Amino acid sequence: QVQLVESGGGLVQAGDSLRLSCAASGRTFSTFMMGWFRQPPGKEREFVAAISWSGGNTDYADSVKGRFAISRDNTNNTVYLQMNNLKPEDTAVYYCAAGRRPYSTVLMSTHLVGYWGQGTQVTVSS
Repeated sequence: QVQLVESGGGLVQAGDSLRLSCAASGRTFSTFMMGWFRQPPGKEREFVAAISWSGGNTDYADSVKGRFAISRDNTNNTVYLQMNNLKPEDTAVYYCAAGRRPYSTVLMSTHLVGYWGQGTQVTVSS
């Protein structure tokens, strides 16, 4: 019911910014909690940020608080991740994710994800 495609990754220097986009297909997009996860090389996939179906509530991993911001545009079926002050530790493949069912209220672990995007690479040097 929900298909996700990420874009916006790239190779940047420490301190730079990037904005990731996730384009979703499916008429029920606006009812799903959305989020971002990432998988550093050689490590397991981890939670980054999530946003409720209404956009009124957000959650962030401690490692990105104050630097990253998640937002969504339900009219255009798109979720964003604004990443500021990037660090080498942020290097990972970033995945867009949707909850398992409409109107989910928690999306902070991979076990709660129902749909994944294909991933986009973010590499931070220095």
